[in-house]
Amino acid sequence: MIKVAVDAMGGDYAPGEMVAGAVEAVNAKPGIQVLLVGQEQAVVSELSKHTYDKDRIQVVNATEVIATEEPPVNAIRKKKDSSIVVGLNLVKQGEADAFVSAGSSGVGGQVIVGRSKGVERPPLAPLIPTEKGVSLLIDCGANVDARASHLVQFAQMGSIYMEHVMGIKNPRVAIV
Repeated sequence: MIKVAVDAMGGDYAPGEMVAGAVEAVNAKPGIQVLLVGQEQAVVSELSKHTYDKDRIQVVNATEVIATEEPPVNAIRKKKDSSIVVGLNLVKQGEADAFVSAGSSGVGGQVIVGRSKGVERPPLAPLIPTEKGVSLLIDCGANVDARASHLVQFAQMGSIYMEHVMGIKNPRVAIV
């Protein structure tokens, strides 16, 4: 079972949309468990509106929220009980396999969890809807001075993600 921590307080319409997405995920994918990280009372209230396997969604309380307009580095350092910091610490401590957030988590990911061995620079990588499905836009502005070795690593990471997570065999890699 893969455990995914989800920042229930990050992004627009939180926690409602994040809870709805978590419920949809566990209902569609039998091999995952979701840890919804956020203000417990608000998250539990949203969960009560849905039907799902109660054993596969757990709420992890985090009392603080990092607002969109807050500088990420300062917020990560000052708000130790924010949904982003708590969620990233779940990954660092091995209690979750992955962390998903619509909030400003890039800085926290590098500061709290660290980079995978061999990765020189972590990229941001959103999935972009296309006419034929989705494309992965890897390094969408996180790095303004990427070297050739970074681009090679981004291509490798993106290819691995598209094949193993999205199920696309031999994904095409291109530079925009």
